[in-house]
Amino acid sequence: MLENFWFNVEYGINHVLDIKAYDHVLFLIVLTVPYLFKDWKRVFLLVSMFTLGHTLSLVLASYGMVSVNATIVEFLIPITILVVALFNVFTSGKGAQKEKVGVLFLSTLFFGLIHGLGFAREFKMLLGDSDSKLVLLLEFALGIEIAQIIIVFIVLFLGYLVQTIFRFSKRDWIMVISAIVVGLVIPMILNSDFLA
Repeated sequence: MLENFWFNVEYGINHVLDIKAYDHVLFLIVLTVPYLFKDWKRVFLLVSMFTLGHTLSLVLASYGMVSVNATIVEFLIPITILVVALFNVFTSGKGAQKEKVGVLFLSTLFFGLIHGLGFAREFKMLLGDSDSKLVLLLEFALGIEIAQIIIVFIVLFLGYLVQTIFRFSKRDWIMVISAIVVGLVIPMILNSDFLA
């Protein structure tokens, strides 16, 4: 029982930290980069919205309520990363990330749904014809949340180092990291099967 629990949690952690599928990490980087440690509650809430969206689409797919074309989803995932990165570039230093829970939170939830759909097929194979789908989903979601918190902590810590020790301005930090992510994501979009 405990073995299964750890397997599923670990599967969730590995899903996020998989070096071959780094889209999840890129999304978390651009989501977190505008914030500092003192904003941890807001960041935690944003990341949890993403997990909620991700889990929700896995639930819908697992119970056969939704089925989408994988090619479209694989194309949309880097688009979501690009949107957040460009949002950072155009709003860095303008305090847009401090606005009330609204567009940013809803779009993060929506992007979580898209990212979850991208993983739905593989996840359905993991589930097989298991009776305890919901338990599996929750354990997997816990793993995702743990991995996301690790990444968020690293991004916040690097931001702290760069802005305090190396005296980078917050605006420059956001711009540089977001621009790097844009550079990584554009080839993903151009090479997607959807455009082939």
